[in-house]
Amino acid sequence: MFYKFAFYGFLKNLRLFEPFLYLFFLAAHLSYVEIGALISIREISTTILEIPTGVYADAFGRRKSMLMSMASYMISFALFFLFPYFWIFAVAMVLYALGDAYRTGTHKAMILEYLKIKGIRDKKVEYYGSTRAYSQLGSAVNSLLAAAVVFYSGNYRYIFLLTILPYIFNFFNLATYPQELDGEIVGRIERGKIKEQLKSTLRDFISMFKNKIVLKAIMNSTIFSSSYEATKDYLQPVLQTFALSLPIFLFLSGKQRTAVVVGIVYFFIYLLTSYSSKNAYKIASRIGNLGRAINLTLLLAGIFLIFAGFFYHIDLYLLSILFFLLLYVFHNIRRPMNVGYISDQIKSRVMASGLSVESQVKTLLASGLALFMGFLADLFGVGMALLLTGLVILLISPPFFVEEKVKSHR
Repeated sequence: MFYKFAFYGFLKNLRLFEPFLYLFFLAAHLSYVEIGALISIREISTTILEIPTGVYADAFGRRKSMLMSMASYMISFALFFLFPYFWIFAVAMVLYALGDAYRTGTHKAMILEYLKIKGIRDKKVEYYGSTRAYSQLGSAVNSLLAAAVVFYSGNYRYIFLLTILPYIFNFFNLATYPQELDGEIVGRIERGKIKEQLKSTLRDFISMFKNKIVLKAIMNSTIFSSSYEATKDYLQPVLQTFALSLPIFLFLSGKQRTAVVVGIVYFFIYLLTSYSSKNAYKIASRIGNLGRAINLTLLLAGIFLIFAGFFYHIDLYLLSILFFLLLYVFHNIRRPMNVGYISDQIKSRVMASGLSVESQVKTLLASGLALFMGFLADLFGVGMALLLTGLVILLISPPFFVEEKVKSHR
């Protein structure tokens, strides 16, 4: 199953539009506020859909949930390609959010279910980090493919069309997952006890909100993740400005020069994030405590954003790119840690629901930060927007530091 999990992550991250998403929107003459609004539509839609789709996955079938996710993504990509208008983009974002809602938490729950079946739950940080490494490798390959498409076509729209292909392959990959990864629901549904299963799932799900340790762990995770989601794509205009400032490749068009720089930079970023994700457990071990590692890396998110914004503001683009790179790397170091920490506190049978709560809070925060960033970027410029967002992260983080020693829930 490891290779199927890894293949899923690799294919999922072949999203050719990602390294150029903001540039695609800017080329469609959208302002940063409009771009922020689209990101917020995506995040708020995901927030609304997150819990019901997570409960559905736990109650009726995680594999079905994943297949519905892939289908929703593909329709969204088709709309982005066919209709370059703001309101069509908004509809496509809702469909994209539906794909995210069906997927987030669910696939992680399937991995954790597999580890439980095999009796190796103690390896979850290492195992999940290794599968995530293939996702990041997919992102590295994706960067080069996307750059090649933009370079030769001169059009950002085609990257949405070509993204549909790996998602078709992933649909069939997910369809081959064994039934046992659906968890406890399999036998009960076969006995016609769907109603009882749903009540039991909801009861365990609601009980998570009474656990202060779980809630603090979720908030700690989502502060970093939401700031990452709201700011990471601002690397694209930074790279575009950097590419156009270079006294090389002058025989190429501006879009071709941007494609070369974006492709190369994202390729190396995702190679580093692949390596860092795979070795997240080693970093946690060296720090000596999982909770301490999670708290430390949360503070670093704000620091990286402050420096990325400051150096961009004073036209030191290379240093700004460096701190963006650190943000990407530490996000992928943190993610396996957070999944491991949170999963210790949640019953396995509602794992998809629990991780969906974490993702829901993340998307809610990210939607607000996306609008905040867009407003500040139009008003003060991208550099100051990043700097001010980093300061906000530093200010709100300390109350949500997790306990360094907690009893695992088995």
